[in-house]
Amino acid sequence: MSDDQLTPLPESFLALLGGRPVRGQAAQAELRGRYELCEDLASTLVPSAQALLHDDGLTEEDVLWRCHLGLAQPASGLQPGEAGWVVRRLAELLNWPCPPLDEAA
Repeated sequence: MSDDQLTPLPESFLALLGGRPVRGQAAQAELRGRYELCEDLASTLVPSAQALLHDDGLTEEDVLWRCHLGLAQPASGLQPGEAGWVVRRLAELLNWPCPPLDEAA
């Protein structure tokens, strides 16, 4: 697929770069892959988050915090900032308010 046929990456995801430009086709492909991983992860977490809310009686905030704590672990394979992005996207998909997330966690 040519670059002009690709959906632009969301500004919220590009913000994880801290303003650094992405140069080269390989770097752009890697960034798109990271975005697609994070977007897919957020979508995949929707049913689990809903189950935690309804079955376990947790609050929306508690569910999102637990997701963030798990995703922020090195074993998750996510890069710095991506755990927060995934949880904020998850909150969007669920139409839940997202609590402030400690990105250092």
